Amino acid sequence: MSAPLVEVRDVNFAYDNRPILKGINMSFHKGKVIAIMGGSGCGKTTLFRLIGGALKPTRGEIRIDGKATHELDQQGLYEMRRKMGVLFQFGALFTDMSVFDNVAFQMREHTNLPEEVIRDLVMMKLHAVGLRGTHDLMPAELSGGMARRVALARTVALDPTLILYDEPFAGLDPISLTVVGQLIRKLNDALGTTSVVVTHDVQESLKIVDYIYFIADGVIVAEGTPDEIHASDKPFVHQFVHGEMDGPVPFHYPGGDYRTDLGVSA
Repeated sequence: MSAPLVEVRDVNFAYDNRPILKGINMSFHKGKVIAIMGGSGCGKTTLFRLIGGALKPTRGEIRIDGKATHELDQQGLYEMRRKMGVLFQFGALFTDMSVFDNVAFQMREHTNLPEEVIRDLVMMKLHAVGLRGTHDLMPAELSGGMARRVALARTVALDPTLILYDEPFAGLDPISLTVVGQLIRKLNDALGTTSVVVTHDVQESLKIVDYIYFIADGVIVAEGTPDEIHASDKPFVHQFVHGEMDGPVPFHYPGGDYRTDLGVSA
């Protein structure tokens, strides 16, 4: 197997004295779709910021295509980010731009392509997500699922080698959720890129990803292929996959004796 596109090596990160990530090790290979799962506040978004170079590890390193992100200067980070695409939660389209201009934005900002070439490329990207007919619409005229698909077309506008998806299924109806999931898989395979998906939607993710990492309390508690995760007997994985109320992640926040709080004597 070839060297991974992204390597996360013994990464630790803390906000002041509050540890968030503790010795994280991950590898993302070219052409693969990888899911990162875990409860709210476990460090998934922080890991995304570290991969994008917005934060630097307290210890350890993240290498993208062999280069350590924390060693790059501003120009180096800029060049690295040009090869990355990010699908933000809920799309984050520019509300005062048409669908066409949203998808064309990166092409106009980062290339010297003539406008007629940009037009053809935009229409191709929109066609790939099934929304070529919306190019003159404004974001406010789109449904939530359509807006997410336009945002996906914008994400792949420059054919990135690495795509980061931040909760791409949040707020979608079952049909739109399935459509977006299949588009993530198909676009990844068509572009030969590497996709990293942060999500809580276990069932949809298991249909499209090649590998999964589970994070809890800042460490990787489980990892494996969809089949391995399905078969896992680890309590945390079982609770997360099956959506159980109680388990390693307790239903009750730690507190004092219940009878005492109610003023009931023993």
